[in-house]
This record gives sequence, C-alpha cells and structure tokens, in this order.
Amino acid sequence: MRVSLALFTADLRVHDNPVLQAALKDAERVVPLFVADSGIRRTGFAGPNRAAFLAESLADLDAALRARGGRLVVRVGDVVEETCRVAAETGATEVHIAGGVSRYAARREDRLRAELAGDRRELRVHDASLTVVPPGALTPAGKDHFAVFTPYFRRWESFSVRGVVPAPDAVRLPDVGSAGLPRARSLASGSASPGRPAGGESEARRRLRSWLAGPLSAYDDRHDDLAADATSRLSPYLHFGCLSPTELLHRARAQDDPGARAFVRQLAWRDFHHQVLAGRPDAAGHDYRPRHDRWRHATKEFEAWQDGRTGYPVVDAALRQLRHEGWMPGRARLLAASFLTKTLYVDWRAGARHFLDLLVDGDVANNQLNWQWVAGTGTDTRPNRLLNPLVQARRHDPRGEYVRRWLPELRHLDATSVHRVPHLDAAARAGLDYPAPLVDLAEAAARFRERRRAD
Repeated sequence: MRVSLALFTADLRVHDNPVLQAALKDAERVVPLFVADSGIRRTGFAGPNRAAFLAESLADLDAALRARGGRLVVRVGDVVEETCRVAAETGATEVHIAGGVSRYAARREDRLRAELAGDRRELRVHDASLTVVPPGALTPAGKDHFAVFTPYFRRWESFSVRGVVPAPDAVRLPDVGSAGLPRARSLASGSASPGRPAGGESEARRRLRSWLAGPLSAYDDRHDDLAADATSRLSPYLHFGCLSPTELLHRARAQDDPGARAFVRQLAWRDFHHQVLAGRPDAAGHDYRPRHDRWRHATKEFEAWQDGRTGYPVVDAALRQLRHEGWMPGRARLLAASFLTKTLYVDWRAGARHFLDLLVDGDVANNQLNWQWVAGTGTDTRPNRLLNPLVQARRHDPRGEYVRRWLPELRHLDATSVHRVPHLDAAARAGLDYPAPLVDLAEAAARFRERRRAD
C-alpha cells in the first residue's frame, strides 16, 4: 500500500489545494498532517490573533476532511522531526508541501529534504499553492526578481495560470496516531482582539460568495473610502491559505469589470512582494534599498502612535481599529505607517513589529515589504513622498464617519469639526478628552526632508 503525506502549512483548505491533490494522486492512503511547530512560537510570530484564527481554521479543515472520510493528523514539536516521524510510522514514501518564501520556510524545506533523503523518502515542493504565480517564475534579464511593480505586473498579467483543482471526494488514511486539535492558548499567550474575524475555509468561502455577489464591482471606486468598509477583508484567509489566490483570481477575472480588474491588481501586488522576499530574504528585517536613515528613538511618541493617541484623528482611528479587529484596510495601513516613518521619523521595523503583533493577516512578505515601501527603503520609486494626514482624512473620510466610528470621544462632532480637531487650542480640546497633536506637520516634514537628505 503506497502512502503519501500532505504537510499543511499556509494552505489550510481542501478546495484548490495542489499539495493535497498531488498526495492523493500518488498514493492509496494519505496522511493530512499539521505540525504545531515549536519553532514558530520561538520566533515570536505566533500572536494571539493569528493563534485564535489558526485554531479555528484547523478545526474547520479537520471537519472538511472528516466529511470525506479522513481527518487532520496533528503533531506538536519540531516540524521536521515530527514530519519524519509520521512518515516513518506510516511508511510514507513522499511528503508534499507548499513552497514558502521566507527564510524560515526555506530552511524548513532544506532540513526536510535532507532528513527525508536519509530515509530514502522524497520531498515534493509545490510552488503554485500559496501565490498565483510562483516566486521565481517571472524574472527580468540578468536578475532573480523584479524590483519594480509595473513591469512585473505586465508579465504577471500574461502568465499562464494553472486551473483550479477541485476538492477531493474522499480522503483515506493509514493507521496513524494524532494529538488533539490545537487550542489558541496552546499556540500563543495573550488575548485575541474582540472584533477579529472568524477563521476557517467555510467562513472564507462564505465571504468570497458575498464579495463576488456585488461589492467587488465597486472596488475600483470605493476601496480607499475608509468609512465605506469596501475592501474584501479576504486577506486573513489568503494568509492562512483558507482561500486559494488562484481560485480568487479566476473568479474575479470572470466578472471583467473595472472593480474586478482593480482587485486583480492587488493580487498581483501580493505575488510581487512574495517574489521580492524570495529573492531577498534579508528584506524581512533589513532595508531593501538603504537610505542610511538615523531613525529617531522617540519612545513616548511611538507608544502614543501604538495607542491611537497621536492627536491626528484618522491615524488614531486606524490604530484603534487594528487593536480591536486585528485588521485594517489598506488605506488605513498606509496612513498609519506613513505617519510613523515619515512624520515621526521612527524606524519602520518598530511599526512592522506592532502590526505583526496584532494583524490576523500578518504576513512577513506583505507586511514587511509594504512597510518598507511606505518608509522609502523598499521598492517605491518615490521614496521621499509624504502623506499629510489632514489631507488624507478629508479625501478618504470626508464626512468623518470612519473617525467617529473608532474614536468615541469625537462621536458628537460633525464632519467639519472632526477635521478641525488638530487645530483646536488647549481650552477647546479640554472637553474632548483627546490629545494635542504630537508634532506640527510642517515641522515634521521639514525634519524628514532634512534628515533623509543628510543621511
């Protein structure tokens, strides 16, 4: 009896899963395995929001497998040691895994390949599981990755994307033992955000149906409207692989309207960042394009930024939403990151760490490289651009609805008054329980330009 092992990592689904499909195709019995990896916890990457989402996603995956006659096999410990142990126990000849782009994922693959080869077993890595276009499939002449999005996107649009793989009808396991499904508190300490999204493929597909049924068509016009909440909110499900980016691409392209085309472009940005990190793994913690910044060590200002008490309402609303939901729309992330790195001139790594502590969709490629893009140390072709939070608020929250939603101390104000809050004097602000601005915007802009020029 031929046995294969499907090692789930960031592909927690049964629909359009090339790893599971390949394992089922090559063997009479398959072990769907998840290892609660002790190495992840040591890195500090397992925040409470992602841990809670992961636990729910694993429970949902187990239910989907049981509906097909199988179940999820769970082990706890070092992912390489436990995978090799299960392969030995079941006599599996092959281990299938989705290819990752982080340095951690690369080391995991290298270790697995070496250990399995020592037992005459094979590791098969599937690079078209976590992204639409595999990292490394598109390269400019003489280089291993694209550093500018626009030429990458032109090539990406014409790439021959694989078809969608159907969910299996049946999954048959060999005799193998399993630990219980992980609970959130066993994966990470701390409490999850009260408004975080629920995890799992079932929830992902429910949200996908709702998104395709109407809001997608308006995406091009409304995705930056902070009050409208008009983005897909699918990013956590893409991050954990509860939803396939390839299936999402095919279904969005089928609508062929301006909203769908704008949304597809965002999927391309996701792939772009993954191929950058695959080419430059050190960009997770080091400047992709060093500007020789001498960042300010402004502890109190950074803490005020974390708490949403900067005195600039749209920035504070974004940070408060992050703390409550473990999520925020792209425009809010951009404003929060720009304020920290350009207005306060604080190191992007501090902000990226705070986001990773809270974001359900906290992803090394997208989080770190988006932060670098905003900070001007990444792939942005205009590294010294400055975003004025007052201008951005009037443009993307003109009626102040987003601000009033997340700042209860300002809910009694009308739109005009909300936008005037940073200009109020101490006496007028006293009745609001809202802080004075941390910095004067003109002075902060001058400081940034002077320091960036000097550095």
